Amino acid sequence: MSEPRESRYVTAAKIAYRQTKQALPKYSHEKSPHHFELPQLAACVLMMFYLDISYRDMEEWLLATDKVCQALALPRVPDHTTLQRTYKKLRNLDFEKMKNQILEEENIEEEVIASDSTGFSPGQASLYYQTRSGRTYEHWLKGAYAVGTSSQYILAWQSGFGPSNDVAHLKPLKRGCARYGTQEKRRRTWMMLADAGFDAQELHPLDIIPPIRRGGKLIDPERKARADLVAAARLDGLYGQRWKTETVNSVIKRKFGDTIRSRSPRLQLREPIIKALVYNIHR
Repeated sequence: MSEPRESRYVTAAKIAYRQTKQALPKYSHEKSPHHFELPQLAACVLMMFYLDISYRDMEEWLLATDKVCQALALPRVPDHTTLQRTYKKLRNLDFEKMKNQILEEENIEEEVIASDSTGFSPGQASLYYQTRSGRTYEHWLKGAYAVGTSSQYILAWQSGFGPSNDVAHLKPLKRGCARYGTQEKRRRTWMMLADAGFDAQELHPLDIIPPIRRGGKLIDPERKARADLVAAARLDGLYGQRWKTETVNSVIKRKFGDTIRSRSPRLQLREPIIKALVYNIHR
């Protein structure tokens, strides 16, 4: 008789708890109440974003799921306010550590990396309500992600406010994913694919990014050469792999939500990053 199948929620909780235990101290402060360990609470926060539910709903969900509580070794279900305070304590550096742990466990090494950005709504109001009320969003949150085309893991991330140009995210994304790209004699051999929104003045020869045609013309010889390189990449199917990052963006927004729940700008900028982390956990 085969063993019963484990719920994907239990599997995700185990992965989240393993990553938080490696990346975070046992307690946030030596004089904290010590009712829960910080990795336990952080794993609950990750699962909350994984399920795309509120703090109160997360408390109720934990009350109904004994197996997840067992996987997280929770002595009892934490209050929703405890989860809220835990989220405020976490830092972007903590998420970065967890992301790198996952990628190193999977031995990620990519020859081709694709980058793109996507927007998140800064509120819960529906499009119908915005249309009827005339109160459309003039600004939104952006998440920019570098995705390995082979593994489809997110290798690097950036967040910001839109509308804005993607060029500002290019260098940080390249720095973040460089350790997971192929190299030969300490020289980069991996290629970066992106759309024209990432077009910058200084690009590496292995950056396959279409130049913006201002006025419909390309005058600079280097930009003309890059346009020919992109055209060749389209013909041989290489540039088509850029669409994998569009797939990742779609999965993030469909599964983990396309809205931002936080109200303070600091916490709002954190949500596109934590959505990318829970995507890697799901992956």
